[in-house]
Amino acid sequence: SQYTRGTVTAFAPFDARADAEALRKAMKGLGTDEETVLTILTTRNNAQRQEIASAFKTLFGRDLVDDLKSELTGKFETLMVSLMRPAYLFDAHALKHAIKGAGTNEKVLTEILASRTPAEVQNIKQVYQQEYEADLEDKITGETSGHFQRLLVVLLQGNRDPDVGVDEALVEQDAQVLFRAGELKWGTDEEKFITILGTRSVSHLRRVFDKYMTISGFQIEETIDRETSGDLEKLLLAVVKCIRSVPAYFAETLYYSMKGAGTDDDTLIRVMVSRSEVDLLDIRQEFRKNFAKSLYQMIQKDTSGDYRKALLLLCGGDDD
Repeated sequence: SQYTRGTVTAFAPFDARADAEALRKAMKGLGTDEETVLTILTTRNNAQRQEIASAFKTLFGRDLVDDLKSELTGKFETLMVSLMRPAYLFDAHALKHAIKGAGTNEKVLTEILASRTPAEVQNIKQVYQQEYEADLEDKITGETSGHFQRLLVVLLQGNRDPDVGVDEALVEQDAQVLFRAGELKWGTDEEKFITILGTRSVSHLRRVFDKYMTISGFQIEETIDRETSGDLEKLLLAVVKCIRSVPAYFAETLYYSMKGAGTDDDTLIRVMVSRSEVDLLDIRQEFRKNFAKSLYQMIQKDTSGDYRKALLLLCGGDDD
């Protein structure tokens, strides 16, 4: 795959049966040897974890995930079970849970759909359809409304322009259109923001943001902040941040999941697991640069026990 900036890579020498046996031994009988469980699961990549689960079933006729659920508790359990979810299914599962039952978790919809590539979005929709026999777009439109819903639908098409050179005339035009749709207008023409930010290529939009600053004297983020509100504002800002830098967006997401009183463990777990084989090294770098401390230190300070140990292993090192 094109991703080589993960902290978790294929473990060698790998022996699925030996790992399955070690895990069974760690969970059998009274008490659980959590250290063995967390060490194995955080140092094997997802494909290897799937092989371990399959060996576990072959050797013992037991489901590894069921055993983890019955032997572990709390946030540590959630983290270990998340690590066992097949990579291709991870986002689809998170989205399914964000839109099921009472209330929708807009934060999850925003984070996943703003940050994934068009190819990843197409893949998520396909997997969702296969796994849940439902159309993701239908489910999301059923649970959201207004301009927020429209931007989600645009992103769900996974049709962003390919990055093939930048047309300066179109850059100028888009920057002017955004300026007129926001700062220069009484009220805001949200549709223009949705279309341009949802469909133009990444390199084109980076140039548009620079040009916008020149024309208006504002960063595009400041305008979005002033001209929009609520879920739409959060989604537009997430899209802009991901256009600028996906690792910087996730560094910020992780920082705010731990900053202040209490920890947003769902977000912390989701980002650490989903980016561990993708770009967590880059995220760590951005974190250090933007927040004057390392991701490792913040996890250390903010979490405890086996949960902390496992997260620090996923983090893969300190940057100080």
